Amino acid sequence: MIPQEIIRRKRDGDELDAAEISSFIAALAAGQLSEGQIGAFAMAVWFKGMSRAEIVALTLAMADSGDRLQWTDIDRPIADKHSTGGVGDNVSLMLAPIAAACGLAVPMISGRGLGHTGGTLDKLESIPGYMITPDAELFHKVVKEAGCAIIGQTGTLAPADGRLYAVRDVTATVDSIPLITASILSKKLAAGLETLVLDVKVGNGAFMADRGQAEILAQSLVEVANGAGVKTSALITDMNQPLADSAGNAVEMRNCLDFLAGRKADTRLETVVLAFAAEMLVKSGIAASSDEAEGMARRALSSGKAAEVFARMVSMLGGPADLIENPDRHLARAPVAKPVPAARSGWLAACDARGIGVSVIDLGGGRRHPADRIDHRVGFSELLPLGTRVNAGEPIALVHAADDAAAERAVAALAAHYRITEEKPELTPVIAGLI
Repeated sequence: MIPQEIIRRKRDGDELDAAEISSFIAALAAGQLSEGQIGAFAMAVWFKGMSRAEIVALTLAMADSGDRLQWTDIDRPIADKHSTGGVGDNVSLMLAPIAAACGLAVPMISGRGLGHTGGTLDKLESIPGYMITPDAELFHKVVKEAGCAIIGQTGTLAPADGRLYAVRDVTATVDSIPLITASILSKKLAAGLETLVLDVKVGNGAFMADRGQAEILAQSLVEVANGAGVKTSALITDMNQPLADSAGNAVEMRNCLDFLAGRKADTRLETVVLAFAAEMLVKSGIAASSDEAEGMARRALSSGKAAEVFARMVSMLGGPADLIENPDRHLARAPVAKPVPAARSGWLAACDARGIGVSVIDLGGGRRHPADRIDHRVGFSELLPLGTRVNAGEPIALVHAADDAAAERAVAALAAHYRITEEKPELTPVIAGLI
């Protein structure tokens, strides 16, 4: 295989066969390609796209680039969920323990921040001691005994995707339907799933800002996954504003703990979490209907069972056993906190969700380069939802920053990301469709 010939053929719009794709991905996994070659391939795919056969071949090659997990000794359905990425999207942190508390086994392979979106692994790393890359034996043990484990890709699980993922993040090739499809599904196939529910975001804070494109992506994911033997569906959800009322790492972890304690009821976040829990339970055969499944999920929350599952997962993966009881003992706070005042009186009518995500990166809460270190303390909390009536000078959010200068910049940036109008806006439903 000559890598540059494969890159050239894709650059010119030719359809690659399965052998060519398999050879390229094998070389990528073996460390035989430069970052320039990987980036050039990703850019060629971004511009020229891939046929369905090419996407299937790419997905299978990436899934086969490492080990495939087996769960034959677990007598519960093996299920998972994945999001295409958003701002303030910490659904996985609460959904996995809720689903586990309802009778599913959830081996969740998650990723780091990608582009302007936050990463589940980065949020989990705000917990002292939490191991995001345990060995296969421990991963299996946690899933079996706690019911769920949220980890990152190990060196033996879809390793080709790990390297491609990092290059995409810094080469403006994130929002490619073939690459997104293969990246998500290669990890899920390698994880040995039986069922999968996908969260495809649409809006100004999503990689797919256009509803039509989001539906194309959802259809691609569902068709490729079902074709590979994993029962899969997708919900299309709104990302025209942050989903949680926090955006960052430790601040979103605090939001997660508040949610598990029942302090985030009647929010857009709760709507999404419960919708995905219901879809997972129905798809896996645990519940007969969405209403029955949602009732199960609500009981798992209100009884404290989901919180117990989360605590056990954290403890077994090296985190503190008392995280839920004593979050302030373990989650670091930024030294500077400043409110963001509303520029005028009126209704919060719209916001630039992508801009908010970029502002988190500017604070140090995300990466500009793959090797960048993250400041887990920084971000935004107490973000008011769109449709809220505010008075001039009233706080619409709280900035958490490493120093005063960074805080002042973030205050100005966040205020500029919101539009306030005299009339109450009509808001987009948070659940936009099911595929």
